[in-house]
Amino acid sequence: MEKSLRLGLLGAARITPFAIMRSLPAVPTVRATAMAARDATRAHEFARRHGIPKVHTSYQALIDDPEVDAIYNPLPNSLHAEWTLRALDAGKHVLCEKPLASNESEAVRMAEAARRNGRVLMEAFHYRFHPLMARVLEVLRAGEIGRIEHVHTAMCIPLPLRNDIRFRLDLAGGATMDVGSYALHMLRTVTGKEPKVSSARATLRSPGVDRAMEADFTFEDGSTGSMECSLWSRKLLKICIQVRGSEGWLRVFNPTMPQLYHHLTVVSRGHKRRERMKSEGTYTHQLRQFASVVLSGATPLVTLEDSIANMRSIDAVYRAAGLEPRAHEKAVPTQQDSAGRVG
Repeated sequence: MEKSLRLGLLGAARITPFAIMRSLPAVPTVRATAMAARDATRAHEFARRHGIPKVHTSYQALIDDPEVDAIYNPLPNSLHAEWTLRALDAGKHVLCEKPLASNESEAVRMAEAARRNGRVLMEAFHYRFHPLMARVLEVLRAGEIGRIEHVHTAMCIPLPLRNDIRFRLDLAGGATMDVGSYALHMLRTVTGKEPKVSSARATLRSPGVDRAMEADFTFEDGSTGSMECSLWSRKLLKICIQVRGSEGWLRVFNPTMPQLYHHLTVVSRGHKRRERMKSEGTYTHQLRQFASVVLSGATPLVTLEDSIANMRSIDAVYRAAGLEPRAHEKAVPTQQDSAGRVG
């Protein structure tokens, strides 16, 4: 009989139907068997709608359920570390939404707990599991555009909900924590190197909370990078990867949700072509990989070292912009007015 993974869901987050429930029919090795949410009525309604057989009265009860093998953690950023650590110490594997933690220090503790308990902890950078990113890396590693000189990544989306949790400092919010985690991860993935922040500029939603961020980077080989991200700015929608090489350039339109629409454009030594990758959605690829890592010991595309390094980059961008990295207890800007425009 084929092994299966019994998955428990923390909360009834808006992302859960996309990240988990819609992918289950294509990943028969995973079953959503239980959930818990702070609002009991909402939890039971979510479970009824999605066919989840068991609803627990608390997060801890879900984690303690012996009939749950793994936990999906889509809680607010500030709760990622606490409930992931509890799950790992209870012997559960964890698929945790990005960003993995509030800061690098928390990410290190989470990775240590995963190793100590012999459990899988994987950060949910769903775009990374789609064949589009594999193709991008294949083109670059083949040297089609020569030596990489500059990489720019962007993840700008409109979030007009002023009271959204992603704008709350006490919940480790901010554009760089949310969409910026993608932009930084794409930058690091494409280059295969760790960037050094040379400058960063934040536009603030409220004291300490960025609604937009721009940052510039250098790499040890002399190449450079830049990223932009926003939850509310003049650039309402911009999601791309741009790579300039010594013998051409590459551009990816919509690398994070390629199942909706995307294209990869390559100009190499004077010749231009455009490619598209037909495949399942990013979340389906992600759930399948998580199950494969847990059940078969497959090597994850997003490793713990990768996740820690991404949190390190996020912290460094905040510091360069004159802001403190997010913290569970308290996060206060060091230069509230000079770090960015409150808007």
